[in-house]
Amino acid sequence: MHDGAQSNFFTHYKIPLFFAVFICSFMVAAPIFGYLGDRFNRKIILSCGIFFWSAVTLSSSFITKEYYWLFVLSRGLVGIGESSYSSISPTIIGDLFTNNSRTMMLSFFYLAIPLGSGLGYILGSSAKEAAGDWHWALRVSPVLGMTAGTLILFFVPEPKRGSADQLGGRLKTRTPWTCDMKALAKNRSYVFSSLASAAVSFATGAFGVWIPQYLFRAQVVQKAVVPCTQEPCSSKDSLIFGAITCVTGLLGVLIGAATTRLCRQKTERADPLVCAVSMLGSAIFICLIFVVAKKSIVGAYVCIFIGETLLFLNWAITADILMYVVIPTRRATAVAFQGFTSHILGDAGSPYLIGLISDALQQSYTDSVLWQFLSLGYALMLCPFVIVLGGMFFLATALFFLDDRDKAEKQDTGQKELYSVTRLESHHSWILNIGQ
Repeated sequence: MHDGAQSNFFTHYKIPLFFAVFICSFMVAAPIFGYLGDRFNRKIILSCGIFFWSAVTLSSSFITKEYYWLFVLSRGLVGIGESSYSSISPTIIGDLFTNNSRTMMLSFFYLAIPLGSGLGYILGSSAKEAAGDWHWALRVSPVLGMTAGTLILFFVPEPKRGSADQLGGRLKTRTPWTCDMKALAKNRSYVFSSLASAAVSFATGAFGVWIPQYLFRAQVVQKAVVPCTQEPCSSKDSLIFGAITCVTGLLGVLIGAATTRLCRQKTERADPLVCAVSMLGSAIFICLIFVVAKKSIVGAYVCIFIGETLLFLNWAITADILMYVVIPTRRATAVAFQGFTSHILGDAGSPYLIGLISDALQQSYTDSVLWQFLSLGYALMLCPFVIVLGGMFFLATALFFLDDRDKAEKQDTGQKELYSVTRLESHHSWILNIGQ
């Protein structure tokens, strides 16, 4: 595909080339960092990844438009750096805390996703306006990133794997990577929760690209605005949707942690059940978006707010489920491949798929403003069906959760006993050698 065609392709389907390159590099790098994170010093890998992505971001701010391809390449390198922290950070938290404390700390970690997105937009926009040059938007976050990397390197402890489960220092054996992958593939709770996470990613990826345009088309149908025939169009809906996503992300993670903590007093299957109920509830309100948008934009925003809050409820809980059902020595690999699955089955292709469906539906009435609005709405209706499917996957997780959790605990205990026997045998050998 030549450059012009490629540019038209990404513009037409509203999928930025930068995002595609970032996601692809992230997916390729995540399994590598998962492998390294289960075998080497995680704190050093994490800090190096942050320094690397900060340095690449800072360097990319000096690239001129004549070297556009180099700027695209830099987005791929940023994806590599980001995959390091997203694969390794949850495992460090998992080895520092346990039970409700771990849920709360993972919630704080996942709060950084919407909070960081909002602050990044605010700081970047402020820097751009203050300097009168968009390049300065790329020079603020690297300073913060390098500061965070330095603080992690000097002040964050490197816990021994399994230390929160009283196994620190005892998990000396490392199983081969192929053995780890076979064990994860047989872990039903891990597989189903990963597929459910992909459903969340599918919906959020499609919404981020298409919902602002859908709401703009709704206003055109209501004759509140005139159709946009030439870029750039109004970004008001994108700003409002972005602000709602930040707020609902924060609320969803906090409500999810609190709800799970309460429900654990009633049932041991609370984690996957809370996720399942929130997903099914989210699907209802997301369906309502397409019912009320034609008449009321405010009503659509209300449905988006509630639907996204329920959808984001399971961010931290999904990570907590993984910590329960996967042994400490393969958690980084598990986190990495869960992220890989979420992207490749989720936001890596969902915007493109929604665009294709919308265009196919729109072919008969290409000049109809109403049909442009309706065709995109019909295409986006795929999202609540995928979300319901994700809720079913969480229900399946609930069926196997206790068995897989017990298997992981028994495997940890087995490693602990093996360590004790090996240590006792070594002690006896030492006594015999002294006697000889």
